[in-house]
Amino acid sequence: MRAADFSQVEAIFTDVDGTMTTSGKLNAATLAALERLAALGLPVVLVSGRSSGWGECWARQWPVAGVVVENGGLYFAWRRGRLVKVYAQPPSVRGPNRRALERQVDRAIAKVPGARRSMDSAATEVDLAIDYAEDARLTVESAIELEAQLVSRGVSAVRSSVHVNCWLGRFDKASTVRRFLHREWGKHLEQDDRRYVYVGDSLNDAPMFGAFGLSVGVANVMDVADVLDERPAYVTRARESAGFIELAKAVARARARKES
Repeated sequence: MRAADFSQVEAIFTDVDGTMTTSGKLNAATLAALERLAALGLPVVLVSGRSSGWGECWARQWPVAGVVVENGGLYFAWRRGRLVKVYAQPPSVRGPNRRALERQVDRAIAKVPGARRSMDSAATEVDLAIDYAEDARLTVESAIELEAQLVSRGVSAVRSSVHVNCWLGRFDKASTVRRFLHREWGKHLEQDDRRYVYVGDSLNDAPMFGAFGLSVGVANVMDVADVLDERPAYVTRARESAGFIELAKAVARARARKES
């Protein structure tokens, strides 16, 4: 990552699980990094496969400018001091898709012993998650089988570091981040754009690695590098939250040098 030029960065987009957390926990140093970025005028937008419920909590309680959740199914943003929620699909599409998705997920789960919906599924609105490595203890092979079962039924499915996320519709993390930039900030993500950096660690981050010229993987991304459709341009030395903090410090240093 030392080869990366962060001097033009205006905002940071980041995954959460395995990127801002370590062993599933948010530590004080990560929160302090977020606060320092905010103080420097560098907004942070979270981009996660987690549920709508998690997203609203993060948006209200963390020093962030927005939150994209459910692999792009919806996002939260602050407008004139008011939190708004924007969906990737209209209600006429979301309703039927949700009912069809629940049927397909239940059928896939029935094929893989030990598989179950994630504990936070009740807080989802668009996608669903199957737990394989959070409270459940399935093998990677079982997670791959779940993905295959769902994809064969026309469902979009991709692993995060803890869940197999599933949805119906033509959206992902990258498409909804583009919508967020356009609708909330009046900006567009250009090819090889140096204004925005993305940091992540897992398979469902591949669309973001491909979309961002400044894409960074925390070191544990190398655990899945061989099966990533798109790899990050840069990799931190440290794993998980220590890698995020490493990136945050590098961006802050670049901002300080630019303003000095």
